[in-house]
Amino acid sequence: MVPAHGDRVAEPVYRPILASRRGELEALGHLDSAVAPLLAPVLSVSTVDGQLVELLGRLPAGLVPAVDVSALPDTPETELVRWGVPVVPVIGLAESDRRLVAHGVAAQAYARRAVVRLRAGRDRAGPDATTAAERIWRYARLVPEQCDLLVDAGDVCCPADLRMTEPRVRRLVQWSRRHAWRSVTVAAGGMPPTVHRLPIDEPVRLDRWDWLLWERLADLGVSYGDYGVAPAAPGEVPGDRFPTVRYTTEGAWWVYRWSRRGGRGDERFADLCRTLVTAPHWPTTGAGFSWGDHELLRRARRGAGAGSPANWTAWSTSHHLAYVLAALTRPAGERRAGRWGGGQERGRPGRPHRGGETRRAG
Repeated sequence: MVPAHGDRVAEPVYRPILASRRGELEALGHLDSAVAPLLAPVLSVSTVDGQLVELLGRLPAGLVPAVDVSALPDTPETELVRWGVPVVPVIGLAESDRRLVAHGVAAQAYARRAVVRLRAGRDRAGPDATTAAERIWRYARLVPEQCDLLVDAGDVCCPADLRMTEPRVRRLVQWSRRHAWRSVTVAAGGMPPTVHRLPIDEPVRLDRWDWLLWERLADLGVSYGDYGVAPAAPGEVPGDRFPTVRYTTEGAWWVYRWSRRGGRGDERFADLCRTLVTAPHWPTTGAGFSWGDHELLRRARRGAGAGSPANWTAWSTSHHLAYVLAALTRPAGERRAGRWGGGQERGRPGRPHRGGETRRAG
């Protein structure tokens, strides 16, 4: 748990930035209601249709997502208040006056708050950012205390990214202290933009550079956000033509990509899952750790079919959300030592790969 600025007591919050695809929304829909209030997801929307609104309406009680429609045209269909489901608007510094007014209406209609998304690679701190923030508050009729600031660091996939990003984020967080934000979160994407060239039929370890960035920013007292099991840069959809599971552990992901040779898809995915559930990083609580872990164990026991890329994303994301929430709500000393119910790596089977190496290979 991270304290907020000033004397306010902060709620324990994890703010993942997720695509509004079926896999990610299914993972959110299976969250335990006891932990749902600890999560504040930001959904990046690329299309608006009835299915999206329906899935948003099925989320657990206490889980109110923030929705970013900045990639969509500024039309009545993208006005969040028209969707009829509780959401929090995500506001960028360059929004049109009309959209700011619409976001303000949505904020007052539902949670009486908004998320201001500041992109580290695009937005600058200082007078320009202050002017843009004041414009947001004026047109949306909000005050800083109603706004959660999300500092989006983008992709951090290698040591060079980390060295470049850390000072930039520190400047933005220092600027943020001029205002009484409801909370300040730093989010980054640590998954390489592509995993297509990783070896198949063996687990491959990738460093979670986004997590390392947040640990290096611990002195700033900011909350944690990431991009789930997807890269920050748009493009690749998690899961490709090979059955793929991206499994989160302490400071790393284990990527399982299995070929379809030597058997049917169901048989190959069952073999993938058997390899996973016998690995040192499988949780000590097993299938009870998350809905995703339960589904993966079912496949290991041949209790169900292989599923689809959307299913693989859903199960991977479900485990990831549970893992990060558990990590953020346990003492920092235990987190560093790896002593907790989520499992501890006792070895590193398979070929180790760093995110930077994968990025160059892709």
